[in-house]
Amino acid sequence: MTKINYKLIKALRQLGFTKLWCFARYQVGLRSGHYRRATPSRREGDVGIPGLAPLEHFPQVSQEEINSTLIVADEICRGRVRLFGGEPVPLILEAGASGEHWTVLERTPLKEDIKLIWEPARFGWGITLVRAFAFSDDPNYAQAFWDKMHAFLNAHPPNTGRQWQSAQEVAMRLMTLVFCDRALTKAPSSTRENRQALWSAVAEHASRILPTLVYARAQNNNHLLAEAAGLFTAGIYLPAHAQAGKWRQLGWEWLNRGLQQQITEFGSYVQHSTNYHRLMLQIVLFADHLRRATGHIDWPKATFERLAAATRWLWALTDPETGWVPNLGANDGAYLFPLTAAPQEDFRPVVEAAARAFLGSGIYHQPELHEMSDWFDLALPAATEQIQPQAIDMVRIASGQGRAFLRAARFTDRPSHADQLHVDLWWRGVNIARDPGTFHYNTPAPWDNALQSSKVHNTITIDGQEQMTLAGRFLWLDWAQADVSGYEAGEDHRLKWVLAEHDGYRRLGAIHQRKLSRIEDGWLVVDNILKSSDLEQQPHTVNLTWLLPDWDWTFESGEILRVKGPEFSVRLQITGVDQVNLVRGGETLVGTIAAQPSWGWYSPTYAEKTPALLLIAVRSGWLPMRLTSTWQMMG
Repeated sequence: MTKINYKLIKALRQLGFTKLWCFARYQVGLRSGHYRRATPSRREGDVGIPGLAPLEHFPQVSQEEINSTLIVADEICRGRVRLFGGEPVPLILEAGASGEHWTVLERTPLKEDIKLIWEPARFGWGITLVRAFAFSDDPNYAQAFWDKMHAFLNAHPPNTGRQWQSAQEVAMRLMTLVFCDRALTKAPSSTRENRQALWSAVAEHASRILPTLVYARAQNNNHLLAEAAGLFTAGIYLPAHAQAGKWRQLGWEWLNRGLQQQITEFGSYVQHSTNYHRLMLQIVLFADHLRRATGHIDWPKATFERLAAATRWLWALTDPETGWVPNLGANDGAYLFPLTAAPQEDFRPVVEAAARAFLGSGIYHQPELHEMSDWFDLALPAATEQIQPQAIDMVRIASGQGRAFLRAARFTDRPSHADQLHVDLWWRGVNIARDPGTFHYNTPAPWDNALQSSKVHNTITIDGQEQMTLAGRFLWLDWAQADVSGYEAGEDHRLKWVLAEHDGYRRLGAIHQRKLSRIEDGWLVVDNILKSSDLEQQPHTVNLTWLLPDWDWTFESGEILRVKGPEFSVRLQITGVDQVNLVRGGETLVGTIAAQPSWGWYSPTYAEKTPALLLIAVRSGWLPMRLTSTWQMMG
């Protein structure tokens, strides 16, 4: 049996027949020319007027929020945009333009990161211009939107070029276009001609989504939700279009199917990513807003219960003071509706809106966190006593000024990162032991999604092997499954310790067990690598890794690392190991280990990375082994 056939059989078993069948259908449609015929390169004619009333009432925000919004909007007017919440870069609306039909273009050319081409075309910058117009009544912001929309549509005729390759990207753009149109109706530049061009574009986008919905069904993740919500949006917004009923019905059907399949009863999301979890909630919040605005049927009970659970899950991981969350799983910087002056890394505006929509209560009292809720017409419920919930697969231990999270997932679909038993540590809102993030998906090695590796997460690896088998850039097989096997709570009902283990190294005759405990001003992490069978054992080499901020550092006695930050210091003592190494930015600072280029980096958002300190403690010998990490915060 060839290696590729072996992987195919594994993929069939783990991903399921339905997904692979849907993907095969998509490939047949692509190779046979069916999709080229089904998505012709032609403009829509008269599509009728919108079925939704304009947005007449805008949120009330502080002068400080207005000022910060206008600064960013002025940058956009000057042709610069902050992709993924980063620093301003040129807004190139012609990126990806081509006279060729989308079906004949290479999907993800390695010489360029396709996400850097797609991101500006999601029109998130358009929402910033909308907010600036709403707060200032300055017609120049609306005019800038219409000018840039026409520039984009002229550069990318229907179904030609890279901006039409991904139906998910098309769907996201469709939704933001609809939002912008509704919010700009009273602007002088919102002429019938301008708006008609947008309405026609909405129809063209919906016509692109429907034929290839089977691909989104094969993915069964945020692709399906975005495309279904895009169809639902088009059907709601263009009721006079001949396909409106079909778009609306299929969009609603697959949106509900997707949500019920992708969200577990405990609220975790199928992609095992905090950022994709937020994206999912944003997509749903927009669809929910349209549903309520048009008097569409209520969410089915099964869907609503999953959305409520998903809201509690993200709330459990959100720091109440900063809004930051663990950088868990794939992070492509997606932020579809930036309807807030809060920075992109602040998850509280989305959590607040979702809580109002699906929990019937508000969470955060700060008015600056309510703008997104106001845009989605979600009234502030009566004040209730709120107790932050617990996430079942990212267990939280809170103590004083600290928060710790232990990753212990039961995967029901393909994981995005090999991160079982990863630990995130936070002190005074600062991420001390951190997840590396993502950086890039589509670039040449070594940065082709390299930060998904077990080797750069805060966990252990055995004999240099990953927890799971990497079968493609986005495909893990042989999923490592984790279980929480014990815990203890104190009188305050907060966890004192939690014990979990995963089976990813059972093939090597080993089980990784980890106990995370709170201690005074810190945490104790005990790793036990146990024999998993009575089979003949071999000696193993175990690497324990910790990723820390790029602060000033010193070593004491060979096994104690001190790092000093702006407001406090961290003391990390590792016991039970043979050697301690320190890597920064792909270079070994201490020890003899041969650092890989992707080691010692932290990516806060997509396409950005900064050096970080990666401590690698090594132990070689026979199982069982015990390695202990003692964390103490000082100052």
